Amino acid sequence: MKTLALLLMTAAPALAQDLPPGLASAELLPGWTTAEGHRMTALHLRLEPGWKTYWRSPGDAGVPPRFDWAASRNLAEVRMLWPRPEVIESGGERTLGYHGELVLPIEIAPANPAAPVEPRAVVDFGICQDICVPVRVELQAGPAGPAPDPLIEAAIARQPESSDHQPECHIAPIQDGMQVTATLPAADSARGDEVAMELADDEIWVSAPETREAGGRLMAQADFVAASGKPFPLDPEALRVTLIGPDDAVEFEGCREVAD
Repeated sequence: MKTLALLLMTAAPALAQDLPPGLASAELLPGWTTAEGHRMTALHLRLEPGWKTYWRSPGDAGVPPRFDWAASRNLAEVRMLWPRPEVIESGGERTLGYHGELVLPIEIAPANPAAPVEPRAVVDFGICQDICVPVRVELQAGPAGPAPDPLIEAAIARQPESSDHQPECHIAPIQDGMQVTATLPAADSARGDEVAMELADDEIWVSAPETREAGGRLMAQADFVAASGKPFPLDPEALRVTLIGPDDAVEFEGCREVAD
């Protein structure tokens, strides 16, 4: 695919004349303050027809959003509440992402509970159609509203369900990293046929998993490659596996390592 040069925009929301091809608008929604004193906001991207953007772990291709919150005020901790992605087939590539629109809820814990949170972020992300465009926007949320935003609440409701089970996994070194084979619990294996595997460390590249069925259970295998290009310690409790179906998704935190 062709790639255009990086575009820089300052936006709250981004002005139409600043936007690259494919991106109709970008903003941090004002959101609200929760009963726990956390600030809820959301990255809201509107795309032109036929364009897509990416989930946090899109597969072999795709650029997930990256956030720099350094300019924010009174921010202690940030948590992304990712809605279930679509499985996108394009040009022989499989990616996980969103067509048309992304509402990514973001929960921010304040450093000082007595003071308001002022969310500001530099966000880097990719959008694609026939060409792929890397985009950078500088966004600032307005003051928190008096009540929850239904748009953000709807996106929160589309998060993958958390499973009480852990898949079994086999972890083995390969020439340039580690290979993980996960066997999903039988109770969940029928809920989808697309799998994403990831670690909290986003510097680790992860291949799109290869899947197969064995004895009524779905097995997924992926390669994890660090910048060193060598095998590295991989904690099974740090693995996250997401099983994605057309109308459903379930997420597994950690795995139970088994011997050969």
